[in-house]
Amino acid sequence: MITEQRKTALYMRLSADDGGVNESDSIVHQRQILTQYAHEHGFTNITEFVDDGYSGANFTNCPQFQRMIHMVENGEIGIVVVKDLSRLGIFNDEADHLLFRSTHNLY
Repeated sequence: MITEQRKTALYMRLSADDGGVNESDSIVHQRQILTQYAHEHGFTNITEFVDDGYSGANFTNCPQFQRMIHMVENGEIGIVVVKDLSRLGIFNDEADHLLFRSTHNLY
């Protein structure tokens, strides 16, 4: 499957410490940045994954992250876009593991 045919994942996460019942301002801001980046770089077929209120300390508890990784591993997603590596985990080792584990594109 060619990357252009695969989905582009926009992954957003914010810790539970932000609080609130509605979607957090940070998630709204992340969405704006990621959507603009995707459009500027010609990424189409965009799918969003949002873990609002989940700690980056343990991704086994982040349902949307797990769903996204499953789709990456199955070849459904060719590109993952995040605001910064901290969205992939508060511990650099976890983010590094994801970068080296993946043979896909991470922006």
